Amino acid sequence: MQQDTSRAVLITGSTSGIGLAVAHGFGRAGYHVMLHGLADQETVQALQDEFSAYAGKVGFSNADISSEEGCAQLVSDTREAIGNPSVLVNNAGIQFTAPTHEFPADKWQQILAVNLSASFYLMRDLLPAMRSANWGRIINIASVHGLVASEQKSAYCAAKHGLVGLTKVAALENADCNITANAICPGWVETPLIQPQIEAISREQGIDLDSARAQLVGAKQPMAKASPPNAIAELAMYLCGDFAGTITGASLPVDGGWTAQ
Repeated sequence: MQQDTSRAVLITGSTSGIGLAVAHGFGRAGYHVMLHGLADQETVQALQDEFSAYAGKVGFSNADISSEEGCAQLVSDTREAIGNPSVLVNNAGIQFTAPTHEFPADKWQQILAVNLSASFYLMRDLLPAMRSANWGRIINIASVHGLVASEQKSAYCAAKHGLVGLTKVAALENADCNITANAICPGWVETPLIQPQIEAISREQGIDLDSARAQLVGAKQPMAKASPPNAIAELAMYLCGDFAGTITGASLPVDGGWTAQ
């Protein structure tokens, strides 16, 4: 069945955290939404029930985007569920930390595959339809680590710096087709992933959780508070709006001043 793809979005890594917040933002705005991630059937059903409250269609894929074949599967699943998406949000990412001289080769390859190569494959496969339609939006969720470095994050920083560069190339190549490509570069974001670090600081130093959170975030950010996931979602939505048509090739920090130092 022919789908209306003028307002259709694919968001990788959208079963939790930033990706899920972005997906809800587009869902509320009436987009057809393609969810993606690793989730059991119960979680998938719960997500589909949540999104059924929105006007647009919803699809889900658990394709493994650490390979070119997995990315092709996600593209196929997306087209079947919602048609060719006019918006691509590359959000999926993984992390592993170790000194460069001790960094495992398999972890290096895995992080580059998910955090960088998957974005390239999906952009490569979805851009032709955007160009034919003379409209598209590519939003790559990079990181402050696409702009600055931190110790023990060689693979993550390499991948995110690469994603920022890839974004710029896509912006230049597609400027004549009313397609923009931008990178959002979050600092600390209030997701479940940072909670164990906060609790560890609280235990080790005998301080309350709010003080531990401020200490963790303030070690890097002059503004010692994490951004809510909805802040990233709202910025992604803005980049798809009428007033953002000439914002392209940008790397937009949401980082409490981290990269201003």
